[in-house]
Amino acid sequence: MNTQVETLPMGKKIIYSLGQLGWSLGSFAVMNLLYYFYDSNSGTDGSRMFPVYIGSAAVLGIIASLSRVFDGITDPLIAGLSDRNRSSFGRRRIYMALGAFPFALLSLLIFLPPTASALLNTVWLFILTFLFYLFMTMYVTPFFALLSELGHTPDERLQLSTMISITWALGFMGGNSTYALQGVMERAGLEPVRAFQTVIALFSLISLILMYLPVLFIDENRYCEKRTSDEGSFIAVVTAFKNRDFLYFTLSDLTYFLALTFIQTGISFYIIQLLGLPKEMATTVMTAMFLLSFVFYIPVGMAARRIGKKNLLIVAFSLFILSWLLLSFWGLLPVSETAQAFITVLFAALPLAIFGILPNAIIADIAEADGRRTGNYKAAVYFGARTFMSKMGASVTLLIFPVITHLGGTMDSAPTVLGIRTTTYAAMVFLVLGLLLFLKYDEKSTLKLLKDNPEGEPAE
Repeated sequence: MNTQVETLPMGKKIIYSLGQLGWSLGSFAVMNLLYYFYDSNSGTDGSRMFPVYIGSAAVLGIIASLSRVFDGITDPLIAGLSDRNRSSFGRRRIYMALGAFPFALLSLLIFLPPTASALLNTVWLFILTFLFYLFMTMYVTPFFALLSELGHTPDERLQLSTMISITWALGFMGGNSTYALQGVMERAGLEPVRAFQTVIALFSLISLILMYLPVLFIDENRYCEKRTSDEGSFIAVVTAFKNRDFLYFTLSDLTYFLALTFIQTGISFYIIQLLGLPKEMATTVMTAMFLLSFVFYIPVGMAARRIGKKNLLIVAFSLFILSWLLLSFWGLLPVSETAQAFITVLFAALPLAIFGILPNAIIADIAEADGRRTGNYKAAVYFGARTFMSKMGASVTLLIFPVITHLGGTMDSAPTVLGIRTTTYAAMVFLVLGLLLFLKYDEKSTLKLLKDNPEGEPAE
């Protein structure tokens, strides 16, 4: 083990967190705007904003879901390759360097359907979406593994997790500004399609620049322990899931991502069809939610050190369930539509801050504790396995979202109010299940192992 490893200075921590901003912004459109672009009804009159490119919401749901399944499968595979890599450039940076450019480019090409043929557009979307998630995994999974290796103590990992949570939220807010920026460009004379595509092209370029910052300026040989894993990808994943605490945590995490994907995918539908507000309000609501969540970032870190990460996540699950209950009544309460939206924002901000910060720190602690217990360090596999579960959750949402939103109608018609409201009930059920699973996670045993083995020697 390299005993001369240096502590990452604050400037490098900021550079690392900017990589998160890059991939968060670059992934936003594909992960959250596919339905908006390919299955959109633009306003309260039900008219379409964009042309019909692929003809069926069911086909879109299949593509979105299968691509996320593929994404989840490639996560642990690439994670295993990264854990076993011995490149002098860095076992994480080499994959990040190879993945960043095609990742950013594909984030734009997916929204440039080539022809008026629904069949060709469907093939285009299918192939490019799968490639997008492959290269996204090549960047994101090694990036997360660096969190465990650049942070040498639980407090350092919590700090890095807090910083990348902030930049993820900034990227998410930037992506949500698509609605507003599209409106600005439409008023400048562009047609809706070109306005939307121009915004996505701009975000693609910005994300590319930001993603390369940690690749260029963070030297793993200086700031990371020189340690690898000898397990194959499959065996590494199996042994990771045999870790009881990791299993229960990731199962609960899966249900959170189910609910989160509902809000990310459905925000424009909730705003337009439940509240009857213009599409630009989706940007306002999501931006307000994440800006307000920033108020809690420092208190969350302080509280986590005082009362524990587990207790805070229990609070987060409870408040997020309440937020979805409020959202389920949008359009039905005796207050203005705008007030309904912002009341929900007030309740959702704190759980978003907690979920944004703590899960990555918990996974980093679990991975480090396992490495100290076994002497076999495989942080990328732990993060890859975790993202596999989260993406399975997202893929389930993407598969069932168009089915649920078209309740009371047909798959070839616009989503119905009944269907859109039903998605809020589904999200609440998933979150209740997630809370019950999370209660089985034993935080004390992980922290005890880290405390009892401070030098990283394998535990007896």
